Amino acid sequence: MGAETKGNLDYLTKIPEIKFTKLFINGEFVDSVSGKTFESIDPRTGEVIARVAEGDKEDVDLAVKAARQAFDHGPWPRLPGSARRKILMKFADLIDENVEELAALEAIDAGKIFGWGKAFEIPGTAESLRYYAGAADKIHGETLKMSSANQGYTLREPIGVVGHIIPWNFPSTMFLLKVSPALAAGCTMIVKPAEQTPLNALYFAHLAKLAGIPDGVLNVITGYGTTAGAAISSHMDIDKVSFTGSTEVGRLVMQAAATSNLKPVTLELGGKSPLIIFDDADLDHAAELALAANLFNKGEVCVAGSRVFAQEGIYDQLAKKLGEKAKTWVVGDPFDPNVRQGPQIDKTQYEKVLSYIEHGKREGATLVTGGKPCGEKGYYIEPTIFSDVMDNMTIAKDEIFGPVMSLMKFKTVEEAIQRANATRYGLAAGIVTKDLNVANTVSRSIRAGTIWINTYFAFDKDCPFGGFKMSGFGKDTGMQALEQYLQVKCVVTPIYNSPWL
Repeated sequence: MGAETKGNLDYLTKIPEIKFTKLFINGEFVDSVSGKTFESIDPRTGEVIARVAEGDKEDVDLAVKAARQAFDHGPWPRLPGSARRKILMKFADLIDENVEELAALEAIDAGKIFGWGKAFEIPGTAESLRYYAGAADKIHGETLKMSSANQGYTLREPIGVVGHIIPWNFPSTMFLLKVSPALAAGCTMIVKPAEQTPLNALYFAHLAKLAGIPDGVLNVITGYGTTAGAAISSHMDIDKVSFTGSTEVGRLVMQAAATSNLKPVTLELGGKSPLIIFDDADLDHAAELALAANLFNKGEVCVAGSRVFAQEGIYDQLAKKLGEKAKTWVVGDPFDPNVRQGPQIDKTQYEKVLSYIEHGKREGATLVTGGKPCGEKGYYIEPTIFSDVMDNMTIAKDEIFGPVMSLMKFKTVEEAIQRANATRYGLAAGIVTKDLNVANTVSRSIRAGTIWINTYFAFDKDCPFGGFKMSGFGKDTGMQALEQYLQVKCVVTPIYNSPWL
């Protein structure tokens, strides 16, 4: 593929045994109440790799009951923070010990690059655990200096039972980004992984049990969003929901939470992020950033810089350079160490991306390179770049979630800001320039939750991540994420023998 995948692979990688396919409720792997299962598909081949238990409302009820019992009467919320810290550290160590198997599972379940997962992504999930483990014994309230004849203080307590609904593009990363702060805070939880990528979530549940997390604290319900996910969002005994996914489904989650018990929600939703490249940028550096911003993880990234604005002085040169570089981008089996782009997650997403490419052609954008499927099986698509894209074109407005770049020309700083903000989304943005004044002006003017200057995808566990506008609200990283799983309680007592009494 293509560049091209090798016809005869000259490497051998052991595909892991699928060990966990049942629901994880109250510390045990169990069948669904209905006994139903669904297929987990390998996007490299389109073939079934496992049948996984299909959870539904009845299974969510059982998991919530276990989580509620663990929260109301179990040890986890009542443990000293230092005790929770030790268990979470053990959990992180177990992830490191099983890094190769977890990375391999992610390659066959989500089409993600094995080498990247083993070296960076899976170890990064362990670091998320360690980060929040370190905060578990540093959750403090405040003493209040009250103007009345009373004394007061605040307690920051775990919010209760949490429902986490996670996406398929970063199944391991998102699992730990959501679970880690909630566990550190002392919450109990139900996690529903995406139906496309259930395997690592179940493996993490197994490791959590080995680490010593008490039964009922962490439960995993595999199944569909319309059934299991909807049951979590609307459940009267769940105290908070955290969701990452599309804006359309985020609306449904929020509506369900509001019409049930008015539970708070955290939503990290879609994006159509601008990457603005100014005339003074180093062209090679800018081209590499733009390609990575669009093609990393086969474009299945909520913050993908899929609207690339290039200033008119470098536009033609950049378009040519992007086309040349994209042709060297190797697409193929994610176990191949030479490959940089694996398959799209499933047939539905594969066909969706191809349909957007056809929209681009019909609406008059110029196809610089790519635009076609590649390979004889699986869900592979060539890196695709369109130039001469107008802001009103479908490919410039919609989140494609695939390896498709829209290249657009601009003249002035003011124009770049206005067009970058002309979107319903506000998740991230990138700026490439050597001019500090331009960088500061643009970064302060763009309405997005994260701005990267002369870099892209510069995530860090200490850096709060979340969106503006229809990209959602709330944060999934940094100490702000921990705050979302805590609630503040005021305790007030009178001061006796006060002259005011």
